[in-house]
Formats: sequence, C-alpha cells, structure tokens
Amino acid sequence: MTCWYEGPLAAFDTETTGVDVETDRIVSAAVVVQDAACTRPRVSRWLVNPGVPVPAGATAVHGLTDEHLQLNGRWPAPVMFEIAETLAEQAAAGRPLVVMNAPFDLTLLDRELRRHRASSLDRWLDSAPLLVLDPRVLDKHLDRYRKGRRTLTDLCEHYGVELAGAHDAAADAQASLDVVRALGRRFAARLERLAPPELHDLQAVWHAAQARGLQAWFARSGSEESVDPAWPLRPDLPAAA
Repeated sequence: MTCWYEGPLAAFDTETTGVDVETDRIVSAAVVVQDAACTRPRVSRWLVNPGVPVPAGATAVHGLTDEHLQLNGRWPAPVMFEIAETLAEQAAAGRPLVVMNAPFDLTLLDRELRRHRASSLDRWLDSAPLLVLDPRVLDKHLDRYRKGRRTLTDLCEHYGVELAGAHDAAADAQASLDVVRALGRRFAARLERLAPPELHDLQAVWHAAQARGLQAWFARSGSEESVDPAWPLRPDLPAAA
C-alpha cells in the first residue's frame, strides 16, 4: 500500500504585499498538483493586480513591481474565485494540500475572498474540508530539538530539496510539497500509520502547543508580540465596537 507521502499531493503558495493577513493583498499564487512522487506536476498560476501599491520591501522579496502587476495582473475578484475553486477541487478529491505556514496563506486567501467576493474560504469547503499538511508544523513537532531557523529555505537545505527560484509562488509550492515527501520518508515510522485526516487534526494540536511555547518565549524576552494558536486558518477578528 502506498503511503500518503508517496501518493497524490497538492500544494498552495502566495506572494503578497506584506505580512499582515488582515490588510495585505495577494499579488501572485500557485497550486501544484502531483499524482505521485517523481511524476510531472500540473501547475496553475495566477498574477494579481491588487489595486493597492506594492511596498518596495515586498518587491525586493518577490520581484513583482506595481508596473508589472498593473500591465499583466488580473483583477482580484475572479482570481480569488478561481483559487478557491481549485482548492475545493483538491478537497473534494481527498488530495492533501501542502501549505507552508498555512495560517498565513489560507487566512490571507480567506480575507481576500471576503474583500472581493463577500464570502469566506469555508463557503467553498462546505462539501469537503481541506486536509492540510504544513511542513513547518510537521518539522517543528517531529524534530523539535533541532537548532536553527525553519523557513522554507532552511527546510529545503535540511531535507535535501532543491528550491529553484525562491519567492516565486509555483517554485515555493513545489519545494514545500517536496519537503513534505522528504519529511514523510525520514519520519516514516511515526507517520506512515497516520491517514491525512488524522494528521490534519494532530497538526492543529501541535501548532497550538508550538504557539504557546513561542508566546512564553516572547514573554520571557519582554516582547508584547502575540502568537495566534489557530491552525490552519485564523478566526475572524472581532467586530469593532
């Protein structure tokens, strides 16, 4: 029997105007679908004119300028619809979706859907929920005492995965997918008996524990930064009084 990490997987990634999921916008996105390890992936790409200026700092990361997006990007509303439809197709097929740091990309997509489609990501997932695999959460749980950072670049280096063109949505999605396959093989004894639905639920617990640990570290360091324990999607902010 083929283990889940050798079988069908999809991956999702975005590039954005910044790191605030409540206010920043998606400027590019990609979904990569691979039917089995070592098979040719199918890639869907979107380029978005966000309708707001792209800060120079964001452009320095992903290389997408205001001029390029205005000339080549599409308006957000139809793009967000297409992305949500594509993710819903993966959920309906029971294909696990790899998302590096899922609460960022999925929450940002949810807020874009609310902004431009007057809806939410959950509305597309009524029939079948996403089965998310987050390499960041998995790695932090399975190799919790390893020193060093755990960005996608770091994980690729650690697991021997090629990352060609970092901060391109399609390249990052493919690399995240490859990291999950490599991680599954390395920790096969702990993962092969877990089905993706079980693993999805466990990651929510693991992420919450990781968030509590990070929050405690911030407190000891005198930082007031807060860490949201929700995974894979952050809840709505309370309405302003």
